[in-house]
Amino acid sequence: MQSLAFIFPGQGSQSIGMLGGIAAPIIHKTFEQASHKLGYDLWALTQNGPEDKLNQTQFTQPALLAAGVALFRLWQEQGGVQPSYMAGHSLGEYTALVCSGAVDFLDALSLVSERGRLMQQAVPQGEGAMAAIIGMDNEGVEALCHEVVENQEVLAAVNYNAVGQVVIAGHKTAVVRAMGLAKEKGARMAVPLPVSVPSHCALMKDAAQELAVAIDGLVWKTPSVKVIHNVDVQSHENLSELKDSLVKQLYNPVRWVETIQYLSGQGVTQFVECGPGKVLTGLNKRIDKSFQSMPIGETAALQAAHETLQCS
Repeated sequence: MQSLAFIFPGQGSQSIGMLGGIAAPIIHKTFEQASHKLGYDLWALTQNGPEDKLNQTQFTQPALLAAGVALFRLWQEQGGVQPSYMAGHSLGEYTALVCSGAVDFLDALSLVSERGRLMQQAVPQGEGAMAAIIGMDNEGVEALCHEVVENQEVLAAVNYNAVGQVVIAGHKTAVVRAMGLAKEKGARMAVPLPVSVPSHCALMKDAAQELAVAIDGLVWKTPSVKVIHNVDVQSHENLSELKDSLVKQLYNPVRWVETIQYLSGQGVTQFVECGPGKVLTGLNKRIDKSFQSMPIGETAALQAAHETLQCS
């Protein structure tokens, strides 16, 4: 059997009604646990909105964590093929760590809720932004960021998502100027992202210091499945290194292309995207068309993934 990796999406994959079509008690049970822990009805928020509230990072993060964990629990309940590796895009790394047994689900819910609060607090609403630049190489996007900043603005390339697809983050004024200039310089598209904070740039350094305290206050265990981290494209059995990588992740780029290429080098040819949507499946196609990537956020796709892997 070919080697399998589970990959977990981050912010931007949320949508109203996500997982609503999957009739499985374990999905609802997981969200009930989350709602009890958080003190508000998380399932109602994901199903009914309002959308602008779901897109606020302190709500987006627990919603996506719960969705990924719920799908992984369902996968296990249905006897699905178990992965050899896991990785998560930004927030998705926390979902991977829960599913690998490194941290308790309810503890992680509190942690990502706090992570979201700290991130939102770090940059006043409306002052930060992120955008995807499509059709420029890494160096071109990095040069663009240096070119447009004025005064003390922050702007950086923060998510290396696919070949020719890089996300930038920083002060909104700089992001807007960069989007305009990117098109002038030949970028195919420059698209603002539905997030409320500029993740993975220097504006998150203060939040990271406070996050480190919250991370250190939880019980961590060595993951039962290797989790490849965004910051250094490595797995960590040493728990102090694992925790440190989560802190650094907040203000350093997500090296997603390198992560997928690393997994490929370990013999992984099949990927299950364990969460709502199919953002990571699309990125994988851009990284290497030979990969077999399967989203499982809908009933038909979930069944198709089971059948494909059982036949492999």
